Amino acid sequence: MESLLPMIIQLISGAVGGNAAGSLMKNLSLGTVGNSIVGLLGGGIGGQVMGMLGMGGAAASSGLDIGSILSTVAGGGIGGGVLLAVVGMIKKMLVK
Repeated sequence: MESLLPMIIQLISGAVGGNAAGSLMKNLSLGTVGNSIVGLLGGGIGGQVMGMLGMGGAAASSGLDIGSILSTVAGGGIGGGVLLAVVGMIKKMLVK
């Protein structure tokens, strides 16, 4: 369970990050459900990439101390927001 918890935290923080990015960038928003789905994916991917780079995430977390939890939340949230921005830009370009 200890190895699964960081991934769950990444996914949840990715969904929150995706919705936060969608509310900040209204022109790139995909709606609440779309923002959440893209945020989930971005949170999982972003957290794993940050972990591989040694900056936190599920791959780098060795325990459940506050530092590893915060880095997992940050990796997931940033990944969710970035992926939402990318997908939103692609969608906007395709609509034109």
